[in-house]
Amino acid sequence: MLTFILRRLLSGVVLIAVISFLAFVLLYAGGGDIARRILGENATAETVAKKTEELGLNRPLLVQYGDWVASALTGNLGRSWFTGELVSVSVSGRLAVTLSLVLGATVVSAILAVVLGVLAARRGGIVDGAVQFLSLVGFAVPGFLIALLLVLVFAINLGWFKATGYVPITTSPTGWIASVTLPVVALSLGAIATVAAQVRGSVIDAMSRDYVRTLRSRGLGMRSVIYKHVLRNAGGPALAVLAVQFVGLLGGAVVVEQIFAIPGMGQLSVRSTTLGDVPVVMGLVIAFAIIVVIVNLLIDLAQAALNPKVRLS
Repeated sequence: MLTFILRRLLSGVVLIAVISFLAFVLLYAGGGDIARRILGENATAETVAKKTEELGLNRPLLVQYGDWVASALTGNLGRSWFTGELVSVSVSGRLAVTLSLVLGATVVSAILAVVLGVLAARRGGIVDGAVQFLSLVGFAVPGFLIALLLVLVFAINLGWFKATGYVPITTSPTGWIASVTLPVVALSLGAIATVAAQVRGSVIDAMSRDYVRTLRSRGLGMRSVIYKHVLRNAGGPALAVLAVQFVGLLGGAVVVEQIFAIPGMGQLSVRSTTLGDVPVVMGLVIAFAIIVVIVNLLIDLAQAALNPKVRLS
């Protein structure tokens, strides 16, 4: 198991290194006259040249990247070009907000997807058709449209929730729940549709195996067989799909945070990209990459626990 974890960690480190290099090259080499963009069009050529030298942008690109890596390994991701705030502070301050949305949506998606997938696989007929139809609708409708509909119905018309804003859980747990409910629902519907379809197919396939008939012949009830044995065998593919959906939820959080005015990493991403604040964008790219690597490692460990053969792959 230790070798398994080390291999996954090594591949994760390589992935982060590749992503950081590609992002750095694309942002810095394709950023145009960065110093003039920071100072404004009315800045003199002398001022622009001085700013370029101050930021170290006049050096070779590989030298700049090497300096950035050396600094990043110490935890220093630089400062924002526009606010002067440390990138690590900007990102970490919003990380908990985004993760609360994405993890909440992941948990909701996983629970409801398993319930709907098992229900469709067991009952079949009209129930199966209804679940597949709902999954198709959830998959087809864009997340931003769902978010807007939720705001219109539950915030504006019914007044059950606030249309915008975020309350930290440390300030008010009930206020936090109220502020993340609609965003989590908006994020999770598409993921529920995809994972439920995978669970349904995996459960149907597992229920046709010989070991299920053997367990049934020994007098075990279908509910016990499904939840103790079938789901264990069907869980691997579903976990893989859930990991992909988690990455998709990180991207969906960018739009949802804008609609609900939530101060998370998505909102920071839009603002920093619009301004051309390259150090902050680089910090966000690395943060997202690390999160994805950690999630994939956890999914690999969960799959290894469900199926020991995975450890040898």
